[in-house]
Amino acid sequence: MNHWLLLPPVAFVVILVVSWLFFRICARFSFKPQKHSAAEGTSYACGEANYDNTAQPDYSTFFPFAFFFTLAHVATLIMTTVPVENPSIFVMVALYILGAAIGLYILFRK
Repeated sequence: MNHWLLLPPVAFVVILVVSWLFFRICARFSFKPQKHSAAEGTSYACGEANYDNTAQPDYSTFFPFAFFFTLAHVATLIMTTVPVENPSIFVMVALYILGAAIGLYILFRK
């Protein structure tokens, strides 16, 4: 027998109300500053007073590492989840691992 409180819309509303009540209770105990500072609305840029907000981060070293970890983790996932009972699937896995090895070779060939 299903209880009406376990229906998804009812559970959502109950959790929403409980979360809102928790937020209101915690807001009573939160720190509230006595006076506001002049710099409260400005952005903080490592202590620089005249920061021009034109920082352009260089991701040229990030993407090769992201590609490497994606290939390594997905290849590991494929190798460990292959069913042993079906030997014909090993051809597909071997092709996938070959593709991952080629991708890693292209990534590290420079």
